[in-house]
Amino acid sequence: MKAAILHKPNDLRVEEVDVPAIASDEMLVKVKACAICGTDTRIFRGTKTTGIRYPSVIGHEISGVVASCGSLVQGYKEGDTVSICPVIPCGVCFACQRGMDNICLNRTAIGYEYDGGFQEFMKIPEAAIRQGNVFKTPADMSFEVSSLIEPLACCYNGNRRSQIKPGDTVVIIGAGPIGLMHLQLAGLAGATKIIISEPIEERRSLAMEMGAHICIDPEAEDLKEVVMHETRGLGADATVMAIGVPDLVNAVFKITRKQGSVNLFAGFGGKGESTIEANLIHYNELNVTGTASAARWHFGEALKLVVSGRIDLERLISHRFPLEQIDSALETVMAGKGFKVIVTP
Repeated sequence: MKAAILHKPNDLRVEEVDVPAIASDEMLVKVKACAICGTDTRIFRGTKTTGIRYPSVIGHEISGVVASCGSLVQGYKEGDTVSICPVIPCGVCFACQRGMDNICLNRTAIGYEYDGGFQEFMKIPEAAIRQGNVFKTPADMSFEVSSLIEPLACCYNGNRRSQIKPGDTVVIIGAGPIGLMHLQLAGLAGATKIIISEPIEERRSLAMEMGAHICIDPEAEDLKEVVMHETRGLGADATVMAIGVPDLVNAVFKITRKQGSVNLFAGFGGKGESTIEANLIHYNELNVTGTASAARWHFGEALKLVVSGRIDLERLISHRFPLEQIDSALETVMAGKGFKVIVTP
């Protein structure tokens, strides 16, 4: 079979390898789609290294079909269509006991410690099966959409941490696929005014089509001025940073109302160091939160939203590449072109 092997930063090669052998408590999945995440590009460049091995197969937004099950595996059968929640919790640590298994103190993950989805077949470890990380999907759900349940689950986590309420004004920084997922979730949470800041015209246009009320080009307009005008000088009830730009953190604080919430959703390169005006948090009593991955229950809720038709992921898919062209796929993402890029082994 073919697999994209990451040998070191900036060295990804599509190679012929053996189909993984599975033990009696493991599962083999034929990968049908694996979407590229911004985190994958940071791993590729070498700016994210935690949990990364060389050589290895990355990719954690995965859908596929169960190809075979070990004799001890229960609840699954050959032919089941599945989507994979990549973060595997230990189930016993402080975080897991409090329902925070996405930030498990002993977490491992598919696409990190275990080989991920940029290959034709992948082995699902016993721990992932035992902990319920393999979600069955409707047979009529496209594999491309199914692969996007994972990033939607992360956004669902961030949406809850943003505490968006009916009637709120929400600002979303960035209208890439993550920003557009947050846009839809904010609407479902009852936000009555959603303001998007995005420099790329194509993305602003789709954001308006998908329910944004105001979209601005931050390179041509003053975001703070717009937000303050729209909120009578109060600021946004909730602001979501869907791009990892440390220099924008203070600006985001300044457009958020007193006791409003700021969610630093996107990961930042390297250590993500930012000089923060702490008094903006202190005097405005801001609620500043982060979002790291998704727990299994977030994944389950995200799947329900897609199955019910309340969230549209199909419109976010702009590019499709075969595995042999994964270099081009990564280049497309890193160039900021289009929206969601799918690799189809």
